[in-house]
Amino acid sequence: MIQHDENTPWTCEEFEKALPDLFERAQGGKLSADPRFADILRDCPQAAELVRDLEYIAETARMLLEPEGDAPTDQVWSKIQSRLQDDGPAN
Repeated sequence: MIQHDENTPWTCEEFEKALPDLFERAQGGKLSADPRFADILRDCPQAAELVRDLEYIAETARMLLEPEGDAPTDQVWSKIQSRLQDDGPAN
């Protein structure tokens, strides 16, 4: 973990080096919403772009891993299986 004095402004280089640790501890994966980083994100466009990209990647990954709606019940699966057995082999 990179140590940083809260009273000293970040440099772009320091911030970019600290990003992995900062993202790991960011509330809800939203580093851009943290007011402590507003100045560096405003003053360092490259860091701001990197944060946006990382947040987008994290959000997309979260969406891919979360189930979309409710899964079918066991009863539904049983009906599907029964129907397939009733229909016999496909020609």
